[in-house]
Parts: sequence; structure tokens; C-alpha cells
Amino acid sequence: MQTDMVAELALQATNENVNLAPKVLKELARELKNLDDTPPEDIKVHVNEENFSNITADIEGPLGTPYEGGVFRMKLILSNDFPDTPPKGYFVTRIFHPNVAKNGEICVNTLKKDWKPTLGLRHVLLVVRCLLIEPFPESALNEEAGKMLMEDYEGYAKHARLMTSIHAMKPKPKKLPIAESTSVNGTSTDPVSHTPLTHNSANKDNCPENGLIVGASDIAPLASTSPSAKKPKGELGSAKVMVDRKKVDVRKKSLKRL
Repeated sequence: MQTDMVAELALQATNENVNLAPKVLKELARELKNLDDTPPEDIKVHVNEENFSNITADIEGPLGTPYEGGVFRMKLILSNDFPDTPPKGYFVTRIFHPNVAKNGEICVNTLKKDWKPTLGLRHVLLVVRCLLIEPFPESALNEEAGKMLMEDYEGYAKHARLMTSIHAMKPKPKKLPIAESTSVNGTSTDPVSHTPLTHNSANKDNCPENGLIVGASDIAPLASTSPSAKKPKGELGSAKVMVDRKKVDVRKKSLKRL
């Protein structure tokens, strides 16, 4: 099933990616499918079925780095000679990093002199993520960031965190106004549709373990069986008479024995 899907994706992409060889497209489709099924840690690859030569990925900023809490989008652009030549990597999200130029270009040996056709895209993505953990200021594309990293790490980290907070932070979920809230503890907050619990026996099913008894028909039997419920005077009088009769019968039996 997965083989058929990969073949379909490769065939679909062949019409768009005319500069990539069919064999390369098939291998690329298989790798992208694998990345989508089992993504690398903190990396999400977005597969563009219409153009496999332009790959997008979101990388979460590693913990303990100035990029923590951010999500950085990057692109890998494949040339006509891929995989004989390495892809070019760019950060779309602005980032303050020694090995990332101001135009977003990524400088890492894996994408240059250390490239091998057998490395694959997963390896490239992991290397870029590792670059966020351990920059290489010796081969800096951003000289300002490289110099700050070597001479004033605190200043570098502060500036990188600032850039992360401005350009890469995840948007916080919006809190709904109270008026827009649809339910509280399983009951509607809409004043128009709200029905008092004592007149809505259908709400019993919404209560945890049916622990709340609602509805007039449900409350009445409960009141009559409660030990502390107040009984009418007539019922109290008849009960007292019954007790007195029992006492008289007991006394008669005692006298007979004597």
C-alpha cells in the first residue's frame, strides 16, 4: 500500500518537477513519505506534492538554547543535479545565529564540502537542528552574531532570545470571552436557553456518575424517604398510636405470665 502511494506521489510530481530524474523523484517521494510518517525529533516536514524540489520544515527551538520556545521555518531547495549536489538551506523565519546569513542562507559543512549523495534529507534536517544547539562561529555568515558569541555570550544569547520572541514564538491560544463560553460543568451558560436544574430531568445524564438528582419527579420521592424529612402531623399521630398499642400488648403478655 505504501509503495503504491509513493509511486503515485512520484508520478504526480514528475509533471511538475521536470528537471529531476524520475528515479530521483521516486526516491525523494519515498523519503518524504518516511519523514511524514516518522518525523525527526522536534521537526515537522511539510510535503508539497506538487513540487518535491522545494521542501519546507518547521524546527522547534531546542531546550536550553536562546531559541527555546520558538518555531523556525526553513526550506531546502533541490537543484537539477540532486542528489549529486547538496540542497541549499534557508531559514524563512528570521533568526540571530552565526551560521545563518541575514538573508536566511544556512552555512554548514553538510550542505557544502561534507555532502554525500547517500546522506538524505533526514540527516540534513538533524544537522540544522544541531546547529541551533552548537553554533560554529569560526565559519560565520553573520559576523556580528559570531563575534558576540565568542566575546560576549550573554549579550549574544539575549539578542537571540529577543529575535526569537519577536519572530519565532508560537502564538498563544486566544481565551474565549465568558459570553462566548458554551458550557460550564455540562450546562449551558446561554441565559436564553438555560433551564433550572430542578425542572430539567434530562440533565441527569450530564452529571458525573448521575450524582446530582434533578427534576421535580425525582426530588419528591427522595424527600419522602429521607430520615430527616418532616412528616405531616396526621402521619405523626397515627405512628404514635401504633407505638402505644404495642406497649399495651407487651404489658398484657407480661401479666398473663404472672
